[in-house]
Amino acid sequence: MNKKELIAKEIEQVPEPVLEEVLDFVRFLKSKRMQEKLESSLLSEASLKKDWLRPEEDEAWGDL
Repeated sequence: MNKKELIAKEIEQVPEPVLEEVLDFVRFLKSKRMQEKLESSLLSEASLKKDWLRPEEDEAWGDL
């Protein structure tokens, strides 16, 4: 059984009033993951920006 199937099986046994909390938590985890990806992208961009803005880079790409 894969993890999605295990989670689905566990959720089947969760009382209805608790399902709203489970849903909120799943949405929180998705949001957190997206935020982490965004932060990683921004950090990568800032790090690479130093190289992108060098005059040597402009010269190297100038003929394309």
